[in-house]
Amino acid sequence: MKRPLIDKADFRTVDQYIASQPEAAQSALQCVRRAIRKAVPEAKELISYKMPSYKLHGDGVLYFACWKQHYSLYLASTNIVAAFKDELAPYQVKKGTISFPLSKPVPVKLIERIAKLRAKEAVGIKTVSRAIG
Repeated sequence: MKRPLIDKADFRTVDQYIASQPEAAQSALQCVRRAIRKAVPEAKELISYKMPSYKLHGDGVLYFACWKQHYSLYLASTNIVAAFKDELAPYQVKKGTISFPLSKPVPVKLIERIAKLRAKEAVGIKTVSRAIG
């Protein structure tokens, strides 16, 4: 995985991460953050792998990072990609990553729906693991 655009510091908070990004990207990143927090308010927000992360019961739900021309969401399962196939068509999707151009409006409702489904997947994986183990 390539490193996010700014890799000068070890961020301790999502606020620090967003503030360190180019001013033009900050409002988009705040929108992404709000969408995830609205969709999964019980998720713990932290920095993991030097990017904003959201976890439920210790399991990763979503991560996001800023790049030069886009921002990306990570942990896009094959189920997520299939469920939102038509809505994701205008965006680059590969290897568990969905990339959105910084030059376009943030698809807030889509990100909320992705976050909700990822949260269900994370909880489901945890439930299955407990049942098997």
